[in-house]
Formats: sequence, C-alpha cells, structure tokens
Amino acid sequence: MTELERVLEVVPERVVAGGDALARDPEGRVVMVPGVLSGERVRVEITTSKKSFARARLVEVLDASPERVSPPCPYVASGCGGCDWQHVSPGAQRRLRREVVVDALTRIGKVSDAEALVSEPVALATEGYRTTVRVLVEKGRPAFRRAHSHDAVRVDACLVAHPLLDALLRHASFDGVTEVELRCGAHTGERLVLAHPTTRYLDLPDDVVRIGSDQLERGATASYTEQAAGRRWRISARSFFQAHAEGAQVLAELVRAAVPDRAKSVVDLYAGVGLFAGTLARAGRRVHAIEGNPTAVRDARHNLRGLDVTVTRGDVARWEPEPADVVIADPARTGLGAEVTERITGTGAGRVVLISCDAAALGRDLGLFAGHGYRPRSVTPVDLFPHTSHVEVVTVLDRST
Repeated sequence: MTELERVLEVVPERVVAGGDALARDPEGRVVMVPGVLSGERVRVEITTSKKSFARARLVEVLDASPERVSPPCPYVASGCGGCDWQHVSPGAQRRLRREVVVDALTRIGKVSDAEALVSEPVALATEGYRTTVRVLVEKGRPAFRRAHSHDAVRVDACLVAHPLLDALLRHASFDGVTEVELRCGAHTGERLVLAHPTTRYLDLPDDVVRIGSDQLERGATASYTEQAAGRRWRISARSFFQAHAEGAQVLAELVRAAVPDRAKSVVDLYAGVGLFAGTLARAGRRVHAIEGNPTAVRDARHNLRGLDVTVTRGDVARWEPEPADVVIADPARTGLGAEVTERITGTGAGRVVLISCDAAALGRDLGLFAGHGYRPRSVTPVDLFPHTSHVEVVTVLDRST
C-alpha cells in the first residue's frame, strides 16, 4: 500500500458498538475509525489493513457534524484516552448510544423490531460522577493511558471523577506505587485507595481507608460503604460496585420494576455485593444470589443479613439450574454466552432481566435466548458512562407461551 493509498477521504455511515464509526473505502471495504461521527467528511490514515476490513486514525475533519463539540476536558488534547466521546455533545451521546443498541440488536441479535423496543436512554449526571477511578502513577502523580496506547498521560484533575476522588487526584501524593484504584461512597463520603504494590509511601488525608495489593495477598481486608436502593452496602477493595454515583439506584429501580409482585422465586446471577438481591427481597419471596468472587460473597452475606436471601459462592457457568419465576443476570462485558444462557432457560423462568454493559454482547445473548423461546419485552439503555462510548442496558425478556 502506497502512502497515497493509506490516506483516504471517507464519510462514515454510522457509529457501531465499541464507539467507532463505520465507513467504507472506494472498493466498499469496511473502515473503522474512532473519534468520528456519522455523516462527517473526514481524512483518515489506514493503520491496519486486512482483506475484509481496515482500521484507521482520524487525520482531519473536513466537514464537521453540528453535534461535534470541543472536548470540555483539557487532557483530551494531551492524548488522555479515558473518555473517547468528549468530542460529542451530551445530547448526541445519548442518541448515539440508543442507535448503537438498536444496530447491535438488529444486526447481531436479529431482533426485527429493535427500533420500537429500545427506549430513550436514562440520562444521568455527565460530570463528577465516577466513584471508581483507576490511574497509573508517574513520579508520585496520577496519569491515565493515552488513547490506543499503554503510554501514560499525566493529569492533575479529572472531569468525570467524583469530587471526593478528584480532590485526591489534585492533592494526594502516590509515591512508591505504580497504580492506584480510588473509590468512594458518593452518599456516605467514605473513600478507599487500593495501591499496587504497597501503601508504604502514600500521602493521603486521614479519612481515606488504604490498602496495598501486598496486604490483600496476605489476607488483609479493607472496605467502604455506599447508600443506594434504601440500604447501606459494604464494598470491599476487590468487590465490584457500579461506578456512577446515581447508577446503582437507577439500575436497582429498573430491575425492581421488571420483577412482578407475583414472582415467588428469584435467582440473581453474578450477584456482586447483593444490590439486586437486596432490592428484590420481600416477604413470601425466595431469592437465591450466586456470585463467584469470594470477597463479594462475604460482602453480600454481610449486606443481606436479616433478609430471606440465600447467598451461594459458585461459578455461574457450573451452576445447576433450579426452578425460578424470574432470573436476574448481570454478567461481565463479554456477556452470558451459550452455556450460561442454556442454564438460565433451564430454570423455566417466565422472565429474565439481563443487565449488559456491551451492546454487541447483548445482541449475541438475545440471539441465544431467541433459540430458547425468549423474546425481549423492553430494552432500556442507561447513560452510566457519559463522555464514553460505553452503554449499560437493562433488557426484560419473556418466555413465549
């Protein structure tokens, strides 16, 4: 390929799952380009070339979309790759997330009425929302990874970090560590720092709970708490919790609304620290929460004390299906896959509530459920990660009768 052939002018057709724009070269080959909006005329340089598709980087925007804006964070210009959609207006971000979900359901899931099923995204705060932030450390100061690279970009603040964490980014010293994870309870004010490999040289405010990965390996524990869905949740350093200050509350409300009052038995897969199980527990209803992370299991048992909930530690892929009226599943980004989908449908549940954090994985999972007679009833995107291409989706599926 000559230098001239490596540089093209293209007009992308649409933005797809993962956040890249899909364009075509003069021969009709698909070219994926990050940082571009549909309908823009742009000059791009091919970086990866294969027979069926290519990847490219943006060189110049020739005709910009009216939805393109100047990134509100100055570190984007420095190359920070933490927020890949800061060039898109907040309203357009929500529209694009819905379009990405519709596209994935239509192309991958073969859902014929996806356009009618997918609702408008639930809008959440777009700045100061992240209650979990992972950062690299260079000479004691925080840094994020450069876009499409492992290189570090030094920062002194973060537009999307919760103010409790942004204060640490601005003022704390992280000497002696290579990476830190900052976490906080937005509604409790508690903060935790997990440092790699040690906390020995950290200079942090006295209120911050701190623990090093070296201490965790020796069996030490540390946790903070958050308030959501009417309960207080203990969250250990190695337990997952939603990273948007409002996100846990919104997801819990959507899941609660999707479970009929008449449901007497509920299985909560990938239960984490017990958010959905605790939300759904009520008199006359049996809830079985299953989680593989031992730390999260301990948190869930602590958080769900006094409720009619059984918490089991186990690999969901090896879980033996049990009769249930409703199954809740909140898998990792890769989705459920064929084996877990088959186990879920083996419960005979009339309803499945699926929480997905990747549109393409959601499309694949819905295609698998269709093979077992389950059809989506509603699909609700949640704007859980503003300024990024990520989208959270709550899908309610019912079994055909």
